[in-house]
Amino acid sequence: MGTLMSEMTEREFLNLVVKIYNDDYATEKEHTDAILKFEALTEHPSGSDLIFYPEPEKDGPEFVVKEVKDWRAANGKPGFKAE
Repeated sequence: MGTLMSEMTEREFLNLVVKIYNDDYATEKEHTDAILKFEALTEHPSGSDLIFYPEPEKDGPEFVVKEVKDWRAANGKPGFKAE
């Protein structure tokens, strides 16, 4: 998994978001590190609030991925690596 959004496929990013949602990590530190990686990758101003405090009707990993993808495109940021 890359350190830039453009080094990750959309599927890899979705898998990261799902793991964060499900707290699928052996330790709290690993979970926190994944959240920090999410924030660094996305550069979204809402950061991890997209996951933990979503807008109504926008809850779930797929909505998070769509929001990040749309925001990055609207702000001239690179998208995902091709599958």
